[in-house]
Amino acid sequence: MASLRGKLIVAGPKLYDPNFHRTVVLICEHTDDGALGLIVNRPTPVEVGDAVPELGELLGPTDRLFAGGPVQPQSIVLLAELEDPPEEALMVTGDVGLVLQGVDLEDLAAMARRGRAFLGYAGWGPGQLEDELERDDWIVLDAEPNDAFADDAEEMWGRVLARNGGEYALLATMPPDPSLN
Repeated sequence: MASLRGKLIVAGPKLYDPNFHRTVVLICEHTDDGALGLIVNRPTPVEVGDAVPELGELLGPTDRLFAGGPVQPQSIVLLAELEDPPEEALMVTGDVGLVLQGVDLEDLAAMARRGRAFLGYAGWGPGQLEDELERDDWIVLDAEPNDAFADDAEEMWGRVLARNGGEYALLATMPPDPSLN
């Protein structure tokens, strides 16, 4: 399978795992060794300035932390749109990349156009994501530049599906729990 780095995977209608139900995940790395992604549509009530004051200047103190996934939820993962990416960045798509340990936050503030902080990440071992794709747990879609930084995170699942038209637009109208319909 070709690498899905820079793609979105959108939780399919049969994926009821509470960690991923109705999520939109930006795949940041995908190799034979596994995959790493960030859930980009789960804001937390926690403000960046309260949780990580040193990131407050970079992201804005009232910006929310996002729940990036169930792996290492006590860790902060930083995604940024970078003008001149430092060596300590793993570029995901275009000028958007993960900021890795070792980058100076003052230098980062000068090169980052925008950013978002995540608590944890989503991870898959070798072949695990491919198995989930084969079971139709996920729908693979192209990412757009603003997806990782969208202000309407709660509506993102439906919006991302709808913009792809056809059967995806119909799926986008599905309520969170169809059994209540």
